[in-house]
Amino acid sequence: MLIAPSVLTADFSNLKNELDSIETADLIHIDIMDGHFVPNISFGPHITKSIAKLTDLKLDVHLMVSDPINWIDQFSIPEVEYITVHLESNGFEEAMDMIRANGKKVGLSMKPSTHYDRILPYLDQIDLVLIMTVEPGFGGQSFMDDQLVKIIEMIQLKRRSNYQYLVEVDGGINFTTIQLCHLAGVDISVVGSYLFNLKDRDKGIAHLKICEL
Repeated sequence: MLIAPSVLTADFSNLKNELDSIETADLIHIDIMDGHFVPNISFGPHITKSIAKLTDLKLDVHLMVSDPINWIDQFSIPEVEYITVHLESNGFEEAMDMIRANGKKVGLSMKPSTHYDRILPYLDQIDLVLIMTVEPGFGGQSFMDDQLVKIIEMIQLKRRSNYQYLVEVDGGINFTTIQLCHLAGVDISVVGSYLFNLKDRDKGIAHLKICEL
């Protein structure tokens, strides 16, 4: 299990120390919100570039925006490995092409209310499926158990058809819910407030990776 801390809940007044405290993670998850696709606003490319300078970890950018084609070039910096757009966003197919053309790995995400059959035509074109296990836009929400059906379906489809995408989950991940993800076969778990509320984050990351206390 790979762990991708979401810095949305980090203390940005102490960003260097916050990033140092999670250096044993595998990726840094960057939630970008435009105040339109979701009601919240997070931060933009300037802060993302600052984060990139303060960590050796690759960045996993999640664009929760209505028009991703207007954002992709700004986030296609060397430190970014994945850029993920939403099925529900405008022009997401063109956005996927832009991500690939910019040399980044392509992620595609779904809101909890979106049925997984909408993503089926794209599974052979992407590197990452990001399944939201909360409503996107705010941290600290509880894991939605009904999304396990979607998670399991994406993993089974991958195995049956030999697709190459990774399955990532985002929302309400803690030591209890990550067990469910681990059993299902999830590749990457995004962890936000649960991890940043721990005093010993290195120990927390180690436990989350192996799903053992």
